[in-house]
Amino acid sequence: MGQVTVTLNGRTYRMRCADGEEERLHMLVDHVRDKLTTLADQFGKAGNERLLLMAAILIADELFEHREREDNQAA
Repeated sequence: MGQVTVTLNGRTYRMRCADGEEERLHMLVDHVRDKLTTLADQFGKAGNERLLLMAAILIADELFEHREREDNQAA
């Protein structure tokens, strides 16, 4: 089992992943970090949990938009 230590919004987290997936996990964390940085710049100190929730919603929105585009192309 792989393990990665990441820092998001000043907090450090240890995360496990499948062996060989460490690089992908870092890539995903970088994407989340970019969202958090953008949100923190826009809203200042909104609180760690709130910023993480807002980032999760933005990333879910990106996923839904991508799925909708794929569905429209398939139709």
